Amino acid sequence: MDIKRDILWRVYLSFILMIALGAVVIGRAFFIQSIDGDFWKKKGDSLHLRYMPMDAERGTIYSEDGNMLSTSIPIFDVYVDFGADGLREKSGKRFKDNVDSLSIYLARLFKDKTSTAYKKEMQLAYKNKDRYYTLKKKISFVEYAQLREFPLVKQGRNKSGFIIDPRDKRINPYLLLANRTIGLSRENATKNVGIEQSYDSVLKGKTGQRLMRYIAGGYMPVEGAELEPENGKDIITTLDTYMQDVAENALMKMMVGNNSLHGTAIVMETATGKIKAIANLGKQTDGTYAEDLNYGIGKATEPGSIFKLATLLSLLEDKYVTNNSLVDCEGGMKQFYGLRIHDTHPNQVLTVKEAFAASSNVAFAKMADQYYHTQPSKFIEHLHHLRLDTITGIDITASSGKPLIKKPSNRSWANTTIPFMAHGYEELVTPLHMLMLYNAVANDGKMMKPYLVNAVREYGADIKTIHPQVLVEKICSAETLVQLKECLSAVVDSVHGTGHKILFDSAYAISGKTGTAVTALNNKGYNKGNKIYQASFIGYFPSNRPKYTMAVVIQNSKESKLVYGADVSGTVFKEISDRIYGRFLSSKKFITPSADTTQYNYYGMKNEWSSIFSTLKLPYKDSATGGYWRSTSIKNNTAVLNTPVYTTTASAIIPAVIGMGLKDAVYLMENKGLKVTATGRGRVLSQSLAAGTTFKKGQVITLFLN
Repeated sequence: MDIKRDILWRVYLSFILMIALGAVVIGRAFFIQSIDGDFWKKKGDSLHLRYMPMDAERGTIYSEDGNMLSTSIPIFDVYVDFGADGLREKSGKRFKDNVDSLSIYLARLFKDKTSTAYKKEMQLAYKNKDRYYTLKKKISFVEYAQLREFPLVKQGRNKSGFIIDPRDKRINPYLLLANRTIGLSRENATKNVGIEQSYDSVLKGKTGQRLMRYIAGGYMPVEGAELEPENGKDIITTLDTYMQDVAENALMKMMVGNNSLHGTAIVMETATGKIKAIANLGKQTDGTYAEDLNYGIGKATEPGSIFKLATLLSLLEDKYVTNNSLVDCEGGMKQFYGLRIHDTHPNQVLTVKEAFAASSNVAFAKMADQYYHTQPSKFIEHLHHLRLDTITGIDITASSGKPLIKKPSNRSWANTTIPFMAHGYEELVTPLHMLMLYNAVANDGKMMKPYLVNAVREYGADIKTIHPQVLVEKICSAETLVQLKECLSAVVDSVHGTGHKILFDSAYAISGKTGTAVTALNNKGYNKGNKIYQASFIGYFPSNRPKYTMAVVIQNSKESKLVYGADVSGTVFKEISDRIYGRFLSSKKFITPSADTTQYNYYGMKNEWSSIFSTLKLPYKDSATGGYWRSTSIKNNTAVLNTPVYTTTASAIIPAVIGMGLKDAVYLMENKGLKVTATGRGRVLSQSLAAGTTFKKGQVITLFLN
């Protein structure tokens, strides 16, 4: 009996404990649901829902003449929610009815998989109820527009499960054009360069928010739960696309032809400091050239002889010399405290103006040492006044562009510092620093701050305008300025000037300075075999009323055939200035003379001559009976066309191309089967193989242009 009571007691106790435990569980569930329900619901949502940033549409960067230099185009990522109710209703009838045709359309559009492969992938994703299946990423707007009309997709998101996630892709419509200056737009803005980096906060706008739900494999947007972003503002640059294109083509042609390492060409509007063009090219490992670094703004080097302008200004301003002062060049070589400085042209006694035009290293080292050796701070003060020891302040970020002008307090200062600084060594400046100095001379002594951005624009209206800014009101006295301009003019228009070739066959005057700096190859020192040459030309045009100032600086290689400033950078300068002058500055128009008895002879194609004469309303007579080529003689406002000798392609006779333009001459020669090389510029002056003689197919003929 006691045993039975003991067993029952234990059973009752267990039963009571079970009831109590159940009551606690039910009570706790009721408490969680009724009292703490809101808290736990929010907690659950926080684990599955979160707000994620939505990037704003980035602003566009324009040139001053209205062309887009950098803009954003929409691209689309395509996902499918295979768990969508509309897609799975009626046992998935909508999906099954459309999957075959949809697969065919997808295969035709993207051409990356077969229709069978698309079908199998989508069927597997449907079976697994994938909620955020990635179908395709980075499709274009054209592809997106076609996709919207595909079977199933056109039924809308709720029924098809298709989710389109739009975003922006940054492109430069002109590709290489000012690419380094405009910059790159990356997800990490700190890695951007150029205007894209400097004006990132303006361009990127205000970020929005979008509610996203976490599912297996990632986050899926919650429709209708968005805070729209505020689009970025547009940037209007100072660049001109025509000038930029001309600068890059001229620089590229020289660098490819001369096998140079890197180079820059910068065009500045003289009166304002606006940068109208800036080309930067560097040789890549595969031998091609690209805008890899901003050599004009971000790379400080020893400038060479273009620095002599700063030395000359100092000497003239301190009234130690005038342009007519005489200096003995001592045969083109002189020892300065144990180190030798020499000249390429060893004249004996020259005026200061002649020494500058001939770019005498000895003359400028000797004058600087004579007047500043015991008072070096006076020379350094001039350089400081010219802002050659100060960053340019241009409105883009560029690394490694800080100048270095030595001071007497520096540990590296030596007796040889002044004479070497005087002709462009033992200091580091960027091409833009030197351009600012030359532009100040062209601008009647007023140094302008260089800048690249004209305005910030929002919805077509300028909300911020950048105006020209004067950095130094007067870099020197009026008397000094006159003498500086005389010297810069003499470099180009004097027979003994180092840049006299530049003015050959020119319709306008140019003033400037050549420079050829010896640099160490890979920092191995200046020993024979290690040194290479940096060629420079900086100047302004037209000389009498300067509109543009330009700097061309090119680093040559050991394989470069041309090394001197006039031959390398001067050639690039002239090609760019010719194009700019012809398009923007020349006022010459064709005027038919009333009575011109001079006879002019030209060669060209019949249809081109016909077009020219019709435009000029010049009467002409075609005496030829056939063929495409014509020789033309013009006299007394009347033109006569004849068949040039030896121009038929069937004949193995060398044609006469003297007087032709290079394009026509090459076309005619190569159609005959000859291989053509050309030297010089302009029209054909002579040809290496005489007209009327026979030749073998593939034979080389050289055309000499003038």
